[in-house]
Amino acid sequence: MNLNITNHSHFSFDLWLTLIKSNPVFKEKRNLLFRDFFEINAPIEKVVEAVRYYDVLCNNVNEKTGRNFDTYEIYYLILNALGVNINTIEEKLLEGFYLESELLFMKYKPVLIYPTINSLLNVIIEQDKSINILSNTGFIKGKTLRNLMEYYEVSRYFSFQIYSDEEGFSKPNKKIFQLIYNRLEGIDKKKVLHIGDNLIADYKGATSFGFDALLIKNKF
Repeated sequence: MNLNITNHSHFSFDLWLTLIKSNPVFKEKRNLLFRDFFEINAPIEKVVEAVRYYDVLCNNVNEKTGRNFDTYEIYYLILNALGVNINTIEEKLLEGFYLESELLFMKYKPVLIYPTINSLLNVIIEQDKSINILSNTGFIKGKTLRNLMEYYEVSRYFSFQIYSDEEGFSKPNKKIFQLIYNRLEGIDKKKVLHIGDNLIADYKGATSFGFDALLIKNKF
């Protein structure tokens, strides 16, 4: 990642498609687990279609409203679309599925887009500048992403990590950018650079709040 760190004092990084990208094997295994765990009587192709549809839809709604769809709410939407009577599905069962999918997630981990990102983060820290993660979440909760950051040994570089499921609102909501600014003492907004891949959530969200922003255009 080519990043000029000269003009800013704090750097806020998006996570998905900015620092990490999904392992396609995980999605395949997760969809099979979803079908089997909830005993869904539908071809796997229908499960894949429903999961993808509600993943995109909920993300788009979050961007429009600034709120956050809970992981279990997304599960209920998918189950309903696949003909499951959600009145028979208790939250405890959803928790059980999440725990199993989390094991799959850590087995088939997302990969770092920039394998040498540690070097860049280290340079920022060595110059007495600070860094955070700011990520919208969907199927994967913030607590799991924190574990992933620990696995890749980058957690130590971040002063803090903010995830939408833990706060109840999503980028581009100004409230979530305010959470960053609340933790920065004596730093002008224009000295904060938010880096992300999403034009609406990351770039427009950050600049509307008053931060500088850098739009990453990774091609996958």
